[in-house]
Amino acid sequence: MSRPERPRAAAETNRPGAVAARVKARPMPLSAVVFLMATMTGCAAQLPAPPATMAVASDEAYLPALQSLLDGYVRSGKMPGVVAAIGRGDAPPTFVSAGSIAQDGDAPPAGPDTLWRIYSMTKPVTAVAAMMLVEEGKLGLDQPISDLIPAFGQMHVLDSPATSLDSHPATTAITTRHLLTHSSGLAYQFLGKGPVYQEYKRLGLFGGRARGKEGEAQPPTLAAFADRAATLPLLAEPGTEWHYSISTDILGRVVEVASGLPLDRFVQTRILDPLGMRSTFWTVPEGETGRLSTNYLWAEDRLVPIDGGAGSEWVDPPRLPYGGSGLVSSARDYDRFLQMLAGGGEAGGVRILQPETVRLSLSNLLPEGVKISGNSAPDTARAEGFGAGGWVYLADVPGGVRSGTYGWFGAAGTIAFIDRKSRLRVTIMANYFPADKWPVHADVIRVLYSAPDRGRQDDSD
Repeated sequence: MSRPERPRAAAETNRPGAVAARVKARPMPLSAVVFLMATMTGCAAQLPAPPATMAVASDEAYLPALQSLLDGYVRSGKMPGVVAAIGRGDAPPTFVSAGSIAQDGDAPPAGPDTLWRIYSMTKPVTAVAAMMLVEEGKLGLDQPISDLIPAFGQMHVLDSPATSLDSHPATTAITTRHLLTHSSGLAYQFLGKGPVYQEYKRLGLFGGRARGKEGEAQPPTLAAFADRAATLPLLAEPGTEWHYSISTDILGRVVEVASGLPLDRFVQTRILDPLGMRSTFWTVPEGETGRLSTNYLWAEDRLVPIDGGAGSEWVDPPRLPYGGSGLVSSARDYDRFLQMLAGGGEAGGVRILQPETVRLSLSNLLPEGVKISGNSAPDTARAEGFGAGGWVYLADVPGGVRSGTYGWFGAAGTIAFIDRKSRLRVTIMANYFPADKWPVHADVIRVLYSAPDRGRQDDSD
């Protein structure tokens, strides 16, 4: 178990504020793997609630218990290795690690700088990129995306999604808000059945890395990806239902058009580099493969390696940088990202967003009357709100997180959230499919929120 470490320094950057006056303004139009075994469906499983307490344990109380928990996962063969980064307020994180980066006998131990495929934990990063452009007045929160991607100008809505491609004209335009909150009416190819899902597959609209024939079917650019998606009818009228989808991948294209930069370059130069996130990659450099964990699939009650080390598909550049699932990162780096959000847009003297932009991003941005449902978070029944790229809890969870908690998870077992009222940030890194094979989220919550009320910390934000 390692002790707290100081975040790495980076050069300071400042961004303009005054978000409130801009978010509803419409700028002038600007010119010009499928996840294995439908793993995100698995992530949506309901997890048992921890005991009914409301406090966050003190460091002295939770560190031994968390170490024991992670050691138990590894000792019982549930996963080769796992790393947790736990931070409070402005303090640097404490890292708790167990096991190795692979089952191989000579594999290095898992640690703060081990690389993990974070899949959908890429979504909050892409959402922050979009909110930076909202802050700068280059993008409107309620701006139709057809202003930037004309192909979305004439959308249709399915009459009967389960049985037919018959459709009628949409009466509402898809907006930036809809993409941020998965209320656009778009779909994920692997999360449903019916004719429209087959069309997503035919057009290569997987929203993630894929190999073989499926990889060849994928569009070559985000521009082509967005234009193909716009040819398909929607599952529902924009702004009326929550459907986990390729919305964040389309948002990546919106970022490209609004900023004039490729998505991966914008994220690198405006987020990763300023924050000193030196272990977050779209493509893992060859010299860094020695710390890349192996990804596993649970099959017939055993772990089967499916991707790892120098032979990983993440060593090769992706066909396109998917804003919904494309990044590899470390526990240290992702904690840095959470620390920025928890710090009102600033971490270690580096400002990425203004505080009012962060408050907006972490608030419930869903259109009125829409709630998360179906494939969402490890605590679906309670996380009914959605902010910029992640769930938002609208009420305190007995024995768990407080209202206002924001976060998201990845298809291969990664989890990250910030509980602002408790001044707590949590990152869990592991790599195995399906992510709900073990109740990691519930177990970690039980350990962290097990102290008496005197350990409770409130933040006025």
